[in-house]
Amino acid sequence: MTVALIVAAGLGERLGAGRPKALVELAGRPLVQWSIDVLAAVEGVESIVLALPAGVPAPDGVRAVSGGPVRSESVRLALAAAPAGDPVLVHDAARPLLTRELAQAVIAALQRDPRADAAIAAAPVTDTVKRADRDGAVLETLDRSGLWAVQTPQVFRRGALEEALQAGEDVLARATDDAWLLERAGRRVIVVRASEENLKVTTALDLQLAEGLLARRSAGAR
Repeated sequence: MTVALIVAAGLGERLGAGRPKALVELAGRPLVQWSIDVLAAVEGVESIVLALPAGVPAPDGVRAVSGGPVRSESVRLALAAAPAGDPVLVHDAARPLLTRELAQAVIAALQRDPRADAAIAAAPVTDTVKRADRDGAVLETLDRSGLWAVQTPQVFRRGALEEALQAGEDVLARATDDAWLLERAGRRVIVVRASEENLKVTTALDLQLAEGLLARRSAGAR
């Protein structure tokens, strides 16, 4: 049985909606509901736990906990409240265009590789990437051929994720994704190519783009 955790505790200041990001309306539904509906349809997912801002009630059919001050702390709290199950899928509510096919592909990739402790959705970097100092002076141009932009969902063997989340608060605060916590412990993490549509909603422009993509999907399904 796969346990799914949805991280939805962000306040969404950059979105400028005046409410928690998880509750912002996207194509007639709260942003977080899109991820819930997809994960509920994924074979093997029998439990969904949300990390929400304090005081925000859980949608019907899912458990919820109050999230922590940083992302990985929210994951730790949600995992602690989850029932038994392995592997654990972690997804950001800010990526509402998740598809069942992508979630299943990431789960399957972990199942196929007995040496791996995690499989993560990612996209190859297509832009030229330069590293600069604090003054903006370019230090080097990186070889993009092996670079991936990391996304969610990320799927973990439960024991490996639980161990990684025992890191100190300073480490959890630096983690921009949970796979990094496993990497720093020497665990094997593999990437699964994601669709270009698996975008992250951060700004009002992202929200408009997501609305357009969902409308196109709806039209294509008719």
